Amino acid sequence: MVHFTPERFNESFLGMLLGRAEQLKNRILDKHLEPHDVTAQQFKVLVIISRFNADTPAELCRSLSLDSGSMTRMLDRLEQKGLLVRTRCESDRRQVRLVLTESGQALSDLLPHVGAAAMNEMVGVLEDSELATLEKILTKILVASADSITLARLAGK
Repeated sequence: MVHFTPERFNESFLGMLLGRAEQLKNRILDKHLEPHDVTAQQFKVLVIISRFNADTPAELCRSLSLDSGSMTRMLDRLEQKGLLVRTRCESDRRQVRLVLTESGQALSDLLPHVGAAAMNEMVGVLEDSELATLEKILTKILVASADSITLARLAGK
C-alpha cells in the first residue's frame, strides 16, 4: 500500500518521529544504566547476547545493523569492562564466540528491571490500549520486513 508520494512527502513527520522516539529511548536508557557503567548501545548488545543467544560478532552486526568496525570497538569496551570474553571456536579457529562473564551475566540478569523502568518512563503517558496498539503496529512493520529479532520473539525463542 502506497502512503507517501514525493509531492506529499514533506507533509508527514513519521520518519522523524520514529527517529526521535529511538533517540529518546536511548537517552532514558543511558540515564537508567549510568549506575551500571553501561550505555544504551552496550545494553542492546548484552540483551541480544543474553536473550537471543547471539554468540558471534557477525550475528550482533546483523541484529543491530552495525558495521564490523563499530561492533569490534563495542565488544572491546564490553571486554574491558569485564562483561564478556571473546574465544575462538573449537571447530573453526577463524570464528570468534562471545561469552558473558560472571559479571556480564549478573548485569544481564538486571537488564529486564532496568529496561522495564526505562520503558515505563518513556511510554507512561500511554493508556494500556494505546501501548498495545503501538506494539502491534510496530510488530507488523518489522515482521513484514523479516526482522530476525522480532520473528524470533514471535516464535518464542
